[in-house]
Amino acid sequence: MSVYRVTELIGTSSQSWEDAAGVALTQAQQTLRDLRVATVVEQDVAIDEDGSFLYRTKLRVSFKYEAE
Repeated sequence: MSVYRVTELIGTSSQSWEDAAGVALTQAQQTLRDLRVATVVEQDVAIDEDGSFLYRTKLRVSFKYEAE
């Protein structure tokens, strides 16, 4: 029997929502083991005063829980 933990991550990118999701997952892979599923929860874009965009993707990520 396995137990999985679910947490939310937010990735950002100046390129796209897909890239923002990739940034979040790449970072998560460095510290979390056995990632299973990532679900996009929300996407938005922040617009700076100079007109540039910052894409943000919120993900719900599950990974195998290991008791300490």
